[in-house]
Amino acid sequence: MSIRVLLVTSEAMPLAKTGGLADMVSAYAAAARETGVETTILMPGYPCAFARAKGVTKVCRVAGLPGGDAAIHRARMPDSDVPVLLLQQDALYARSGFYQDENGNDYADNALRFAALSHAAVRIARGLRGIARPDVVHAHDWHAGLVPMLLVQARHAGATQAKSVFTIHNLAFQGNYPIALSAQLGIPDEVLGIDGIEFYGELSFMKAGIQFADKVTTVSDTYAREILTEHFGHRMEGVLAANRHKLSGITNGIDMVMWDPARDPMIGANYSLDNLHGKHNCKCDLQQLFGLPTDPFAPVLAMGSRLTTQKMADVAIEAIPMLLARHRRLQVAILGQGDHGIEASLRRVAQTWPDRVGLFIGFDERRAHMLHAGADMLLHGSRFEPCGLTQIYAMRYGTIPVASRVGGLADTIVDCRDPGDAINPTLIHSSPVRTLGLTLSRLTPAPTGFLFDGESCYAMAAAVTRGLEAFLRPALWRELQKNAMRGDHGWESAVAKYASVYAELTGAKPSRTVRARVSHATAPHLSPLPAAHRAATAENAEVVFAQSA
Repeated sequence: MSIRVLLVTSEAMPLAKTGGLADMVSAYAAAARETGVETTILMPGYPCAFARAKGVTKVCRVAGLPGGDAAIHRARMPDSDVPVLLLQQDALYARSGFYQDENGNDYADNALRFAALSHAAVRIARGLRGIARPDVVHAHDWHAGLVPMLLVQARHAGATQAKSVFTIHNLAFQGNYPIALSAQLGIPDEVLGIDGIEFYGELSFMKAGIQFADKVTTVSDTYAREILTEHFGHRMEGVLAANRHKLSGITNGIDMVMWDPARDPMIGANYSLDNLHGKHNCKCDLQQLFGLPTDPFAPVLAMGSRLTTQKMADVAIEAIPMLLARHRRLQVAILGQGDHGIEASLRRVAQTWPDRVGLFIGFDERRAHMLHAGADMLLHGSRFEPCGLTQIYAMRYGTIPVASRVGGLADTIVDCRDPGDAINPTLIHSSPVRTLGLTLSRLTPAPTGFLFDGESCYAMAAAVTRGLEAFLRPALWRELQKNAMRGDHGWESAVAKYASVYAELTGAKPSRTVRARVSHATAPHLSPLPAAHRAATAENAEVVFAQSA
């Protein structure tokens, strides 16, 4: 017996993308279908989604949604044949941006726009002509947060038996709006109390998802534990603690075919674990693309992310000049967009160091692939990181991540300095290069990058310096690259865990099993955060930087 799952999301690659949510939903949907889980994506019918989807056909009209009547169109993803349902409400979705206008301001009616999406999902679960009813409705992030609450209402009315899973991709964005909007959004009065979706005097889409879902997941194990604490909980830690019994973390995978340096059509030269020669050519291409001097021996540090305080771009603005002054051959290539103030500050850094810093404000998929293929290291600071995909892409391409020890970064990167997992800094200075390479390759788990604690520029610079010292030891560096490239970050393990969650809720199983090494996966449970997972003080971090310089 197969399991039918409706994935409800505000974006999905390649139809509409602003971040990792789009990558995750599309890649997961394709991987899950390979195991017999019948996934279908429901998303807003943005103009670009209609333009990029293939085989678009109108299925039915849906009357009485928040914001007015709508139509649902069936289509398929152009790159995977995953079925997709596009909700057409032009008054809500036919705009230039997905969430914001051209000035970077959130649309005033975002609550209405995504309430309509949630209501449409539950209408499908109740039964619509021409669309199969799902066994599970899997809602993603706050935009679909009303789905579990509306689904409970429908179950109580005897209109559906579908269960719900709610996945938190970023707890910082909660979809909190005035309670006065509840009637317009189709939210019944009985759920507006403190035990329902009221949150500090507002109604919260995020809280609705957490409170009413049958299962709640996050996109990494560590993040699932972190969000139960005040530091990472964004005031939602009490709500999550009350629902801890149904909370688990499942670390995202990536599309191992799309992100494969051996056959990536977006990079200038292909290469593999066994033959890294093409990576040197990619480095030259990257240097030329970002206006940097072509120097195969200069270490290139990349940044590729949203330029926001969450991603510690404000800290990088301070750390990068420190590193450039200390390491005379270091080059930096930055790709991203975000906070206008941070963008302006990075422009000033690039102007101050014109031959050392290359900056591209914006996002371009081809540049992103070239960045991961051509750089030596990736700087990925983050004050909190639910999962993160950029560091996984980087490792896949033999680019060594330097990242914060938080969330999914801590789950996917093995630090080259952790006791028992890596090489002591004094050993790096005192042992022969050959011994270093042999020692590193025998460690379990094998080191794949450099992690740092805290939020100071000194901690960030210290970690990059550790990476630069390893870069100067070719045998050690090659081992790090090979360790990183050997990692299996595909979707098999995560799909098995999600399938287990679905099976627990419905009693059904996928029609095909996942590969044997993950076929016995069970629904994950939370374990305490490790004691070492704590922030370092700025003073300590400064000492580390001085010692490792």
